[in-house]
Amino acid sequence: MAVTLETPLAKVLGPKTATGMADQLGLHTVRHLLRHYPRRYARRGEMARLDDLQPGDRVTVLAQVKNVSTRPMRQRRGTLTEVTVGDGASTMKLVFFSHRHARLAPGVWGMFAGTVGTYQGKLQFTHPDMHLLSGDDDDDDWARELVPIYPASKDVSSWVIQKSVKLLLGGAGNLADLVTDPLPEEIRTRHGLLSLPAALLDIHRPTTAQDVERAEHRLKWDEALTLQLTLAARRRAAALEPGTARPRKPGGLLDAVDAALPFALTDGQRAVGEELAAELDRDQPMHRLLQGEVGSGKTVVALRAMAQVVDAGGQAALLAPTEVLAAQHARGIRALLGPLGRAGELDGDPAGTRVTLLTGSLKAAPRRAARAEVAEGRAGIVVGTHALLQEGVDFADLGLVVVDEQHRFGVEQRDALRAKGSRPPHVLVMTATPIPRTVAMTVYGDLEVSTLRQLPSGRGGVASSVVPVVEKPGWLDRAWERLREEVAAGRQAYVVCPRIGDVPGDEPEDADGAPPEDEGRSDRRPPLAVLDVAEALRAGPLAGLRLDVLHGRMTPEEKDGVMRAFVDGATDVLVATTVVEVGVDVPNATVMVIMDADRFGVSQLHQLRGRVARGKHAGLCLLVSEAPTSSPTGQRLAAVAATSDGFELARLDLETRREGDVLGAAQSGRRSGIKLLSLLEDEELIAQARAEATALLATERGLADHPGLAAEVAALASDERAEWLEKA
Repeated sequence: MAVTLETPLAKVLGPKTATGMADQLGLHTVRHLLRHYPRRYARRGEMARLDDLQPGDRVTVLAQVKNVSTRPMRQRRGTLTEVTVGDGASTMKLVFFSHRHARLAPGVWGMFAGTVGTYQGKLQFTHPDMHLLSGDDDDDDWARELVPIYPASKDVSSWVIQKSVKLLLGGAGNLADLVTDPLPEEIRTRHGLLSLPAALLDIHRPTTAQDVERAEHRLKWDEALTLQLTLAARRRAAALEPGTARPRKPGGLLDAVDAALPFALTDGQRAVGEELAAELDRDQPMHRLLQGEVGSGKTVVALRAMAQVVDAGGQAALLAPTEVLAAQHARGIRALLGPLGRAGELDGDPAGTRVTLLTGSLKAAPRRAARAEVAEGRAGIVVGTHALLQEGVDFADLGLVVVDEQHRFGVEQRDALRAKGSRPPHVLVMTATPIPRTVAMTVYGDLEVSTLRQLPSGRGGVASSVVPVVEKPGWLDRAWERLREEVAAGRQAYVVCPRIGDVPGDEPEDADGAPPEDEGRSDRRPPLAVLDVAEALRAGPLAGLRLDVLHGRMTPEEKDGVMRAFVDGATDVLVATTVVEVGVDVPNATVMVIMDADRFGVSQLHQLRGRVARGKHAGLCLLVSEAPTSSPTGQRLAAVAATSDGFELARLDLETRREGDVLGAAQSGRRSGIKLLSLLEDEELIAQARAEATALLATERGLADHPGLAAEVAALASDERAEWLEKA
């Protein structure tokens, strides 16, 4: 049988192995398996890097058996076998319940795969999958200097992948016949790159570390160039679309909005506003990303753009990620516009427009009324959630789409809303998660970028501190006292927890699934939960204060009621999940206590912190954690407390996140266009690839003379799971 890159793996590896690879790793064809690269390489007796492991990691290690002991279990029938393995620098335990392995003896080498747990502070695997190695193995993998360790799954181990890849490679000659290099030769020569067959052979079967380095450099180019070509094609297609100019109109809604603002615009808001106004005045649709520090006033900039479009006879749609935030946006815009936002009502101004809220929880009659206002053009400003994307929501003349918190929406959703315009509308995407230059260039490469760094004057500012509860237990008592002092002064507070609590399906994310025997359990407790913490606070340190809870499992009506009570000052302390992370605006809230702060990402902590001190009073953010201050986690929290520069923290976030998180490659192993490229380490390479992509598409024939590249771009652009383009 002639094998090609598109040959299904079942025809090469057999149905059982192929099914496991497809279901658990998203690998379906020969191409997918060849592009499934080792995550690292082990050497016999070194580099297994046991001391780098973290509880909850699903990993494979190469190690030698040091000691084996078997004893009866204390609390149930059967035996417990403990095996100590080492890599020359560190050791860990393998634990087996009522199961002995005759070949596990001191001195034996093997590869061991499982989920890392802990017991009494030490790392261990419980019932790991394993492949024992010996000099008489049926292949030469053990004799090689470098042993590839692949991203694997529960049923498809690294060594199964290794043997499968070896079967595909079958020697350099076969690989050269199988793989056609998509990169033009002049680009390879200009940047000193290996051919693709050579790079694939060296990444999977390297002899030296230099082989790996050269292969990775070439394969990163494949990822970067394909990605930048895809983005450049989107930019070019957008530039050719005929849009509708929405020029500024003196004496209209925009002037009324400016007159109604209770504060002066910052210089940054004015500059970005002029930029947007000029782009809205063009026939070519605007495609712009507005990023800014938490609290920098992006919403006001967006509202002024929406008012300009309404003045020009069009409609503006604001897409928000949650019903809480959509309702808040609608309330805020209505309050600012006053009678100008109630055209057609008794107290409305006929020269104004209507602000319509459209969410999934609206009852049938109000939903019909809202859809009619949108379809007939009476609603100039439409605020909503995903409900705006549904069939049956039609606009009379959609002129501007504003997407709030882009990382919550995919490109497909953005495009679905754009498609509701008779001609492509202008698009403004907003994010409060600051983005380093390379990320913006890569993830948002089809958008122009504007940045707001300046915070409005009169903001109190936020002081942040870490509360290390294990080392300084008294500090937590002081934290609750400090919160009570703020409430006594007439202010309000948030307490944020990572989990909801005793609600069906709300399992802790890091449940380790260890057997029901003390020796097999991880000693890391589940994350703290809103319902438990609220109950403990009511009965303890915050007794007598008006507490309420907010979480994602409440109905939209319940959530809206809780938020309204908090906004109106009827609640002192809101105990919530990260549902308050985005956009919730309560100027009187000055304290945020984040429980188990080490369970949150850096950017998420910065987002949460931005919910306090949104008025004239100074704010306080307390990061409560059991992590030792000297640990990497403790140092990460200290860095968050030490700076309020979101761009610096975004860079730190990239450095500390696990592989794949930033570009949205699913942790379960689903395919992604990005596997090797690092947004921080490969800035120069990404910039070079962007320049090459722009030059290739600027020629008269584009990619017509480069069918291999065109095929790679088509495959990436049509892969509905190519999440690299969907998230920041």
